[in-house]
Amino acid sequence: MASGYVKRSTALVGLAVSKAPREALTKLYKETLVLLGSMPKSAQYRIHTEQITKQRLDVVEQESDIPQLENKLGAGQIEEVIQQAEDELSLAKKMQDWQPWEPLENPPPADQWKWP
Repeated sequence: MASGYVKRSTALVGLAVSKAPREALTKLYKETLVLLGSMPKSAQYRIHTEQITKQRLDVVEQESDIPQLENKLGAGQIEEVIQQAEDELSLAKKMQDWQPWEPLENPPPADQWKWP
């Protein structure tokens, strides 16, 4: 790891220290981007998730110092960020199956979106 950084514990129950966090994040973000690329360009999930994922991937590729990377990402410890990336990849797979961008099978009731 960069600058002799050694982390012994995350101090979070059930969350082990990652031995290669940058590599793990790079792999997860790239897998997520490939999956998002197979979704329609107009899908809001794709648009927003792709934007965040690309931003985070850029930061991971540019910063080799783990404490600085954690600071720049601003999303907790690097192991928490890895967990978030794993969760997002899992959700992207589910969204691909669910295809929420497709039209509804049954039209919604006329007043469903009306607020008093």
